[in-house]
Formats: sequence, structure tokens, C-alpha cells
Amino acid sequence: MMEWWADAFNGAQQWLFESTLQPLLFALGLGNLLENGYAATGWLLVGLLQLVVIVAVFGPLQRWRPVEPVTNRATIRTDMAYTLLHRLGLFRVLLFFAIAPLTDMLFGSLRVVGISTLQLDGLWPGVTDIPWVSLLLYLVVFDFVDYWLHRGQHHFEWWWRLHSLHHAQRQMTMWSDNRNHLLDDVLRDTLLVIVAQAIGVAPGQFIAIVAITQLSESFQHANLRLWFGRWGERLWISPRFHRRHHTIGVGHETTPTAHPSADMASGTLPPTGRKAVLGGHNFGVLLPWWDMLFGTADFQLRYDPTGVRDQVEPDPQGRLRDYGRGFWSQQWRGVLRLVGKA
Repeated sequence: MMEWWADAFNGAQQWLFESTLQPLLFALGLGNLLENGYAATGWLLVGLLQLVVIVAVFGPLQRWRPVEPVTNRATIRTDMAYTLLHRLGLFRVLLFFAIAPLTDMLFGSLRVVGISTLQLDGLWPGVTDIPWVSLLLYLVVFDFVDYWLHRGQHHFEWWWRLHSLHHAQRQMTMWSDNRNHLLDDVLRDTLLVIVAQAIGVAPGQFIAIVAITQLSESFQHANLRLWFGRWGERLWISPRFHRRHHTIGVGHETTPTAHPSADMASGTLPPTGRKAVLGGHNFGVLLPWWDMLFGTADFQLRYDPTGVRDQVEPDPQGRLRDYGRGFWSQQWRGVLRLVGKA
């Protein structure tokens, strides 16, 4: 079955490339970019398939069991712009042109001095090199790496200044996953590309891993009152589990106290005088296993307001932080936060 899907996808990619992008590249005198154009066609096709699932499946689910009523459609339209930028491959293709020469130079230099990359699917010949087995293996490895990258986004103050844009969405929907600062995305995706090359992920498998991850993340961010039951919650991350990560005072910070479980259970801001520090809960991207293993899981069946504390709690001067109301405004204010000017 997996081979059938791969053949169908490859056939569709070939047709789309030959019927649209290839003639365009030749007409523009860019025949030297045919290989890159073919790769871009794969990302475009994956993105189109994802958008179909988001609209046709996740959309009706949101209308069926919403957590909260939609009160700010403008901010959702901005999130849709982020989604189109990322899911149609535009951002990833630009990133590829920027970092591919650098990563090729890095790994080429390592091979020259006798250091080869690890072929993870070759660990157990006859087993780990079976396509569906290697895909699952890579998914688990990438999810482990993603967990620690996500914790880094919440641990380091400078990184949080960029990543906080993602958490500043108080109207979470199926479009909210890609609401990120572009510098944040560049850093995270660059690290993941380096990991992919270091462990020998084939380009086709990398596209599949990214597609599965992105689609699951869109579902997790949906305005959907849904959880997977006691055992299902421990196998795959649900919208309920991830919403706890976005909950004000729970997901993106930790409050030092003699009774941390009581604070976490309240789902509210801690009393004045208890200083919250960066940290939080539910950092997993696909699997809750790492949160369970490293003590950051919160399985409470709650649906509390989302956002960042400084949006609702004024600073000593009585000001609330402004994260911007449109794409470019949000990007600019993220740069200002990074340099300590906002």
C-alpha cells in the first residue's frame, strides 16, 4: 500500500512538473534550476493535499465541537496567510536555496576527513530498511529532536522572544500552526535539515515526515473540543493536550512554588509575588512520550484561554505587550522584541 501511494505521488509530481513548472523555467532561461524546481513541485503537491484535508476534514470538526466561539476573524485570516506561505512550499524552497549550499559544504568537508553520515535505516538490514519501518523510525527520531528544540524555544530568553508570536494567538484554529516568526522558522528548520542529512534521510522520506508532522500539528491547533481517551492521549498528541501547552500561565512558563501541581491544576495565573519563569508543559510535537519521560506532561482534561501572560497582565507601567495585528507587523515586532525594543 505504501509503495502504491509513493508511486501515485511520484506520478502526480512528474505530471505537475512537466506540465507547468518545467516549461516556465525554460521560458525564463532557468533550465539550470530544473532539479530544484522538481523538488519544489513535490512540496507544492504535498501542501495542496494538506490544504484539502484541513478544509474538508478539520474545518467541519471545528464547527461540530468548537472550544470557543470565533470572535476575531481578522487574526485568523493572518494565520491563513502564514499557512499558505509554508504549506505551498514557498518558505521551504527559499530556505533550501539559502542553506543547501552550506550544508553540502559542511557534510562534504566531513566526508573528506573520513567522517561519514549515519544511515539510520541500515541499523538492521532487512528490517529497518523496509520503507514503512524506516519512515516510522525517522518519525520517532525527528519527534525526539523536535521535543528538545521546542523546549529550547521556551528555555532561552532570546529564542522565546521570537517563539512567543506563536503563543500570542488567543483565537486558536486549524490555521494557527504556522503562525511563527520567520527567524524562528529558519533556525528550527535549518537544525532539522542538518539532522536529516546527518542520519541519512532520503529526500522523499523527508517530505513525508514533514507532511505528516505538519498535518498533525494543524489538527492539534484546531478549535476543537476533543481528546483521545486515557490511553489514546498517551499515544498521540490531541487538540486538548496541545491546547494546554498554549494555556496562559501553564504551557509556556513555570511558577516556582512548594505546590507546583496545585498551580498547574488551577489553570490560572499564579498569585502576585510568585515570579513565573520560562518553561511549561506539553512540548511534544507528535508523541506525548517525551513529555511523559522528562516530566513535562499535563494530561488534565481542561480547555482554558490561550495566549501569553503579558497580553493580559500589565507590566509595572500598566502596559500590555503588542504582538502585532498583521503579518508584517508581527514580524517587525518580533525583531524589536529580539533586540529588547518591544
